Amino acid sequence: MQKRCNWGKTKNPYSLNMNCVTQNIIIDSILDASRKDLGNDFEQYRNHVYRVFNLAIPYVSESRNMDTLSVAAAFHDLGIWTGKTFDYLEPSIALARRYATVHDLDARTTLEIETIISNHHKLSEVRNSQLAEVFRQADLVDLSLGLIRCSRTRRDIRLVRKTFPNKGFHYNLFRFFLKNLLKNPLNPLPMYKL
Repeated sequence: MQKRCNWGKTKNPYSLNMNCVTQNIIIDSILDASRKDLGNDFEQYRNHVYRVFNLAIPYVSESRNMDTLSVAAAFHDLGIWTGKTFDYLEPSIALARRYATVHDLDARTTLEIETIISNHHKLSEVRNSQLAEVFRQADLVDLSLGLIRCSRTRRDIRLVRKTFPNKGFHYNLFRFFLKNLLKNPLNPLPMYKL
């Protein structure tokens, strides 16, 4: 079950009838199970997940892909907290794989989730998965605080950010970056790839 809020009319054909999802049973169950690991950062990470999810869903039509996107969104950065590392792609993928096994997701869906998480900080277009590319763009829009829009409208970005406030998420990422820079000055952003 998903709760939605209205977006308003825009000229972007992908967001004309778009609604903002405020609750998603898959996302919420995954995040609730990780509440202890997230600690005081729970709400800021939850809001980030929902911002990215909402910025991606106008470009997703099949319900199967919505479920895949829900799982990937919940796990995509979670390894920062569970693995206590800024090199978090593999820990996040491992968590998603475990979830896929427990919930009997098929191999194709599991691979798609892994592809989304693995490529969400890719600096160039993801060519082997449309869903991973949509997610990469949505995460980039949120990471850049909407300065990079990837065809999303300013109005839609403002609504997502109003519905799911930052709560210090970007400040926390900067803090994690600085900590990693001191530990790994030659690889301060290990999650990025060309």
